[in-house]
Amino acid sequence: MEESGIEEAGSARSPSLSRWVDGSEVDSESPPWSIEDVDAAGFGEEQQSVLRRRLVKKPRRVDSLDVEAMNVSNAHGHGEKDISIWTTLAMAFQTLGVVYGDMGTSPLYVFSDVFSKVPINSEVDVLGALSLVMYTIALIPFAKYILIVLKANDNGEGGTFALYSLICRYAKVNLLPNQQRADEDISSFRLKLPTPELERALCIKEMLEKRSCLKRVLLLLVLMGTSMVIGDGILTPSMSVISAVSGLQGEVPGVNEDAVVIVSIIILIVLFSIQRFGTGKVGFMFAPILALWFFNLGSIGIYNILKYDTTVLRAFNPAYIYFFFKRNSTKAWSALGGCVLCITGAEAMFADLGHFSVKAIQIAFTSLVLPCLLLAYMGQAAYLMKFPSSADRIFYDSVPEIIFWPVFVIATLAAMIASQAMISATFSCIKQSMALGCFPRLKIIHTSKRFMGQIYIPVINWFLMLMCIIIVATFRSTTDIANAYGIAEVLVMMVSTSLVTLVMLLIWQTNLFLALCFPAIFGTIELIYLSAILSKIMEGGWLPLVFATFFLCLMYIWNYGSVLKYQSEVREKISMDFMYELGPSLGTVRVPGIGLMYNELVQGIPSMFGQFLLTLPACHSTLVFVCIKYVPVPVVPQEERFLFRRACPKDYHMFRCVARYGYKDIRKEDHHMFEQLLVASLEKFLRREAQELALETSLPIPIIDDEFVRVDELQVPLLSDKGASTSEGEGSFLLHPSEEEDTSLEYEIAALREAMDSGFTYLLAHGDVRARKESWFLKKLVINYLYGFLRRNCRAGAANLSVPHMNIIRVGMTYMV
Repeated sequence: MEESGIEEAGSARSPSLSRWVDGSEVDSESPPWSIEDVDAAGFGEEQQSVLRRRLVKKPRRVDSLDVEAMNVSNAHGHGEKDISIWTTLAMAFQTLGVVYGDMGTSPLYVFSDVFSKVPINSEVDVLGALSLVMYTIALIPFAKYILIVLKANDNGEGGTFALYSLICRYAKVNLLPNQQRADEDISSFRLKLPTPELERALCIKEMLEKRSCLKRVLLLLVLMGTSMVIGDGILTPSMSVISAVSGLQGEVPGVNEDAVVIVSIIILIVLFSIQRFGTGKVGFMFAPILALWFFNLGSIGIYNILKYDTTVLRAFNPAYIYFFFKRNSTKAWSALGGCVLCITGAEAMFADLGHFSVKAIQIAFTSLVLPCLLLAYMGQAAYLMKFPSSADRIFYDSVPEIIFWPVFVIATLAAMIASQAMISATFSCIKQSMALGCFPRLKIIHTSKRFMGQIYIPVINWFLMLMCIIIVATFRSTTDIANAYGIAEVLVMMVSTSLVTLVMLLIWQTNLFLALCFPAIFGTIELIYLSAILSKIMEGGWLPLVFATFFLCLMYIWNYGSVLKYQSEVREKISMDFMYELGPSLGTVRVPGIGLMYNELVQGIPSMFGQFLLTLPACHSTLVFVCIKYVPVPVVPQEERFLFRRACPKDYHMFRCVARYGYKDIRKEDHHMFEQLLVASLEKFLRREAQELALETSLPIPIIDDEFVRVDELQVPLLSDKGASTSEGEGSFLLHPSEEEDTSLEYEIAALREAMDSGFTYLLAHGDVRARKESWFLKKLVINYLYGFLRRNCRAGAANLSVPHMNIIRVGMTYMV
């Protein structure tokens, strides 16, 4: 409940006005006309026949009208622009510096960690470990991510939240009940449902929508995956940098552990300081270094294979994996925790997809990353066949002495760059979660004018840097960090496996057997790795779990509080009967100007409007209730941004506007641009309204001089078949549009322009969310203190434009949830 001073009045005028918005009710729904709606007496025979003809069909209402989408030919056929092969190759080159740095530096520490658990007593140990690493890379990064998971992108956006938004489009599983039927008409929202497995997909959809517990489980799964990505973003820089710098200890006299820690911290500070320049610049700056690094890996690998032992090629036979486990049993099981380090950063291929493209990531991996990694591991195995005692420093020992220092410098730079993959992935995941209402609002800086996915979040950047410094200064070696390193990665992979399986069943509608093979194969592999890694919980594995738990609680509390606040606003929205009692003057003085009242409701008049009426001595001549809403698509085209409808009869001059953004969209317009765009769209809405009413009466269409309106567009239905005849709250309609109607239109447009010339005022609520007195103690703790703390310390809400303070009016509100 909200303490707004407005009581909900009865709603006898229209039963549709009193219904709650639960996600199933949409703006365009209204009961069809009945014969009692209009008294036909007094009309001529011809007029009565026209009336009867109009009552037979379900008429349309100028309502939830996407005024701009109709002015674009093929508005619902937008496709991604074809990218030239040279642009794709350039992006593939950039991926080396952003996506593959983490996986590319894994040869620094994989075998040293594996053979710290399993001593080398025969060639079977070396060949078995090599075969295990090779097939792990082939199955997880290549077979799972490159061939399958990358195809589950959401219009080019990857990550766990992209999968969640994709599922939200096909099933109403979002806990925030602000879905609208009109959202499905966005060009990027269009759903393609093939027929063979449609019945099964509909059953899954119905089950997800009806059971709230399944919705919460799905949300928790997504939040857990995102939390693990953030935790990985903390551990990756720490592990990569300290493993590269530690190579100095055995090579330079006098370099001890303290010196390694200090140098690592300095490198981390430099790394996080350059993030503000953006992913694109960082990628072009880092990509040549990583390309040289992969070239060195492949060259040194070939050199070691040819010089020491070419028989390591036998590791392509997977039977050596069986021999490895048969010979070492429990020790081999423990060594799996080190083996999984060879695929750390694999999730970045999907999470960083929004920065690049699917083809770019696939080309870079198959043509360069995969062959160089395999050669590097085979070269190290060949060296171990000759010198098994070098397992602790296998990477640097296997490097020819003459090129040690150049390789060391490149390895240190590559380790810095390796951190870039998970840092960029962390930024992407947090932005997606913010847009979908699952993370407190933070400042986001878009660093590229060409690629919207390239972003920088200052608060998260400095938080990651601080945590990395603390970890390096506390653990001081790679051993304990390596124990913690793999847990977050494997858990993220398991979340991706679960969500992609649901996408296969619900959206792709894959054959049931093939869909179940995906989790059966890859889920089993990941469970095996997880079981091996969990044995290291007490040896440092608790660290990513602590980070993930913290961010999981943070995101769930924010989502929980936001949903309760929205439900409170829906319950306490002002009834239309109350508005009718106030009359067109709204019980106060109407002064020139346009008032933009920001709220979160997609339907109905928010109760905070009643608080404004009680507080202010005057009200603007034109009122627009503006709702900034994020829909589960990456991008909403500019021409499809706004939805308009009347909030009251014409003489009230009140409208509702829903401004829709995708979770990847950039809110780059200043308040002047936003105001002009809004008024222009509202004016087109008024003209379309008049034309639609003229179409319904089958009378001549008034000639309107509007460059955006074409005659051929008026020959087809402009609105969905689920429309209704009148605006919300209007109880009459025109049977005889005439010159008076055209005059009324021009008068309303002139009044709108006059109000625009008088200026805009932003009417905002300064809300405080409190739990009800009868609520449980835990709910009071979460809402009153934790959620309240987050609201007070995060950025302002959707109205956070560059608006002068003199144009803002705030009224305090208390929402009791």
